[in-house]
Amino acid sequence: MPLIPSTFRAPFFLRNGHVQTILPVLLPRRVRTAFTRERLELADGDFLDLDWLRRGAPRLAILAHGLEGSATQTYIRGMAAALAATGWDVLAYNFRGCSGEPNRLPRAYHSGETGDLRAVVARAVQDYSTLALVGFSLGGNVILKYLGEAPPHASIRTATAICAPIDLAACARQLDQHWTNRIYLRRFIVSLVQKIEAKGELFPGIVDATAARRMRTFQEFDDRYTGPLHGFRDADDYWTQSSARQFLPNIRVPTLLLQPRNDPFLAPQAYPWPEAEANPHLFLETPDSGGHVGFLDLHRGLQPWSERRTADFLGEHDS
Repeated sequence: MPLIPSTFRAPFFLRNGHVQTILPVLLPRRVRTAFTRERLELADGDFLDLDWLRRGAPRLAILAHGLEGSATQTYIRGMAAALAATGWDVLAYNFRGCSGEPNRLPRAYHSGETGDLRAVVARAVQDYSTLALVGFSLGGNVILKYLGEAPPHASIRTATAICAPIDLAACARQLDQHWTNRIYLRRFIVSLVQKIEAKGELFPGIVDATAARRMRTFQEFDDRYTGPLHGFRDADDYWTQSSARQFLPNIRVPTLLLQPRNDPFLAPQAYPWPEAEANPHLFLETPDSGGHVGFLDLHRGLQPWSERRTADFLGEHDS
């Protein structure tokens, strides 16, 4: 029954979930990571840009970013530096269309896209025999789905998912319907609309972006664009098929799921206590605070506690 009592303790003035979520964006720390980029060509004619941090370690951690993020995000660079300091090489992969250059196809990425992760793993095992996976938010849902929907590559020994919206319908509605989350919703929708308008210019016969600027919710956007462009009937079909929670009972490698109880992005359905109680490989840790990919405790300046926790967990389960 790996329900883990958390050691994370935020100072009293940082216990609010919105403060934990927003402060790292307002006060980004400087993290020096010398990534080297490689372009991975995919079987469907598209590509992924991979950012490597190599220091000659015998093991590799693959990092997956969140919605509308990239490998340039401070949380990715910070985790890369923390893992490199504890004996890991790192590969941070950019989802399709997230590396600073549009991808080649009308489709892009989505919360359940495990095929691209499989391609990244296939590339990684050419050089490493021991792998770990670390995913943030949407990227956390992707790695959990990958681990549970089919047996993962044998080289994958452990994983961590941080603030993963494992029930996509519930978490989309959490952002769509709660007025306190409008600041996040607006930021995501603006970025997504800009990308879909660019797609409309590149693929005018396939992507109709004329109504994009009228979108105000994930329900509307995923109904009109995310679902149909990626082979789903609509938003509900996309959310149902892509949510990772249904795959958690099948996970067979040690996996840590960090879900702060005050994460404004996560609905109650994103806390899988029954699945963790029943699966000895799934370690669920739900600290009282942490926000969405925040975890500031100021013990080491602006370094999030989640970086230290992830490094410890991966080190304990890498063999």
